[in-house]
Amino acid sequence: MTTNHYPLPRPNVQTQPYWDGAAAGELRYQRCAACGHVQTIPRSLCEQCHGGRLDWKQSERRGTVLTFTTVHRAPLPAFKEMVPYVIAIVDMDEGFRVMANAALRDAPVLAIGARVRIGFRDVHGMALPVVEAMEEASA
Repeated sequence: MTTNHYPLPRPNVQTQPYWDGAAAGELRYQRCAACGHVQTIPRSLCEQCHGGRLDWKQSERRGTVLTFTTVHRAPLPAFKEMVPYVIAIVDMDEGFRVMANAALRDAPVLAIGARVRIGFRDVHGMALPVVEAMEEASA
């Protein structure tokens, strides 16, 4: 058992709806009600038109792996027991990106361009996104 502190995200006024969605098993993203621009990072104003009417939408949680890496050397003592682990950046179908660890069972099948889905796992009481292999539909 480790006594190291795991660094969890700290929600703020802009990101709280994202983390509320994660707790409910939903992947949420911001979209401007005025111009339709999808925000990469939650903000108080649209980065495209500077409008203030930003809506939170629920993602279908499907996307394509842009890149990934396997971490063999822990950047912090809290991650030492996790190595090796995989971090991936996923281009979501709705136009935003998610960076998350890959589910251990799915790490061997990750590839750039692979279709994946975002799930959630509980880490010290907080729901964090995790990249999972997408189940193929039966023909």
